Amino acid sequence: MRQESRPGVSGALDRKSLERTGEDLERRTPVALGLYGVLAALVWFTMGGGKVLVFGKMVEMRWIPLLILGGLVLRTVLALQAEKIRRRGDGDGSRASRS
Repeated sequence: MRQESRPGVSGALDRKSLERTGEDLERRTPVALGLYGVLAALVWFTMGGGKVLVFGKMVEMRWIPLLILGGLVLRTVLALQAEKIRRRGDGDGSRASRS
C-alpha cells in the first residue's frame, strides 16, 4: 500500500491537531479518571477472593488488575502535567523571541 504525500494537506492537519492537544487532554482527563474509578470498582466487586503467589508472598487476585489500573492512572496524570509544562514553555519562548 503506497501512501501519496500531499504537502499542503498533511502539514495543516498536523499543526491543527497539535494545537488542540492540550485543550482536549484537559477536557478528557477527568472522564478518563472517572472511568478508571468505575473499572476499579468493577474489579473489586467482581473478582473472587483467590490468592496467587507473587515474589514468595500470597496476594489476592483483585490487587493485580488494580495495580495495572493504578499505573494507567499515573500515566494519564503525568501526561496531563507534561502537556501543561510544554504549553507553559511554548508561551515563554514565544514572548522571548518577540522582545
